[in-house]
Amino acid sequence: MNSLTKILLVVSGALAGAVIALALSSGGATKTVVEQVSAPGASSVPTATSKTTTSGLSVNAIYKMDSPGVVEIVATDVQKGTSNGFFSTPSTTSQDLGAGVVYDKQGYILTDDHVVSGATSVRVDFQNGVSVPAKIVGEDASADVAVIKVNVRASELHPIPFANSSSAQVGDPVVAIGSPFGLPETTTAGIVSAVGRSITAPNNFTIPGAIQTDAAINPGNSGGPLLDAAGQVLGLNDQIETNSGNSAGVGFATPSNTDAQVANTLIAGKKVKTAYVGVCLSQSLTPTYSGAQIATSGGNGCAAPVVPGSPAAKAGLVAGDVITAVNGQATPNADSFIGVISTYKPGQTVTMTVHTPHHGVRKIKVTLGVRPATAPTVG
Repeated sequence: MNSLTKILLVVSGALAGAVIALALSSGGATKTVVEQVSAPGASSVPTATSKTTTSGLSVNAIYKMDSPGVVEIVATDVQKGTSNGFFSTPSTTSQDLGAGVVYDKQGYILTDDHVVSGATSVRVDFQNGVSVPAKIVGEDASADVAVIKVNVRASELHPIPFANSSSAQVGDPVVAIGSPFGLPETTTAGIVSAVGRSITAPNNFTIPGAIQTDAAINPGNSGGPLLDAAGQVLGLNDQIETNSGNSAGVGFATPSNTDAQVANTLIAGKKVKTAYVGVCLSQSLTPTYSGAQIATSGGNGCAAPVVPGSPAAKAGLVAGDVITAVNGQATPNADSFIGVISTYKPGQTVTMTVHTPHHGVRKIKVTLGVRPATAPTVG
């Protein structure tokens, strides 16, 4: 579990240790993107509370409608002290503060995994002052999604419908509700400033399809909803990009389609399994075609251009290969490749169109594996 100062993962710090990664340089700034994530098909919205609406509501109307379905989460981690007769260490207690979204009338609540990961106890505070313990039902570090459950009367639960995150467009109005700096029910507003971003999960793999927003989010907003103009959950607020630790107007939410699919899997008592390739990507500099290029060497957090024993290695992919399509679907850059692969399941075989300077164009079949618990790391 992260300390309170690390509740909201900071992109610039979280990405530094990424392993199976893509390094994109522009004007001296480097963004690192890890190769694989947990994201089922982006076209479906697998939640019973989903509904379609085109109404545009005011910020005040969205707050009044949805704030009862937003909770404050306090995750406590108690590390017991030790004693060997001569030396002893005291017990320590740390707390993480975040937010969550009531998912259904059965008491399931969604939040970011990094809010509750490693917690020995979790408490949920509702808007009306009710405070109850919660049980961690399941976690998926690759999607940074966790499901917790509370035992309260159904009348205390106000589920918020989930939107189809694939329909989000730049310029769409959004509202964030959470507990930044321990201030519950704080509401901020902005727009969708970009879609299809890739952000790094706690286990150093990649979450594709993230929604970028200029709505102010800060430590304590983690796990709270980013709401669309109809008051539906477009994603769970997850990270900010900052040099100071506070909001600089660049925030990211995990996509609601992924959040809901992962939640449904965890609620069903199943383990989320994610497709895995096992390559370290770098930007293609080839002038004649664009694609997701496998790095030519290790370093910068990459264990190796092609992870030994991985599906990529078994299929014959090598350093420097540029993947321009998967099953005929173009992958003009690393982000698009990540997004396409995320729509497949472990065990499926895909055909990659691969360009190399020495071998020309090849069609390579890759049988996708199951993502390991954490991305391979150097050393």
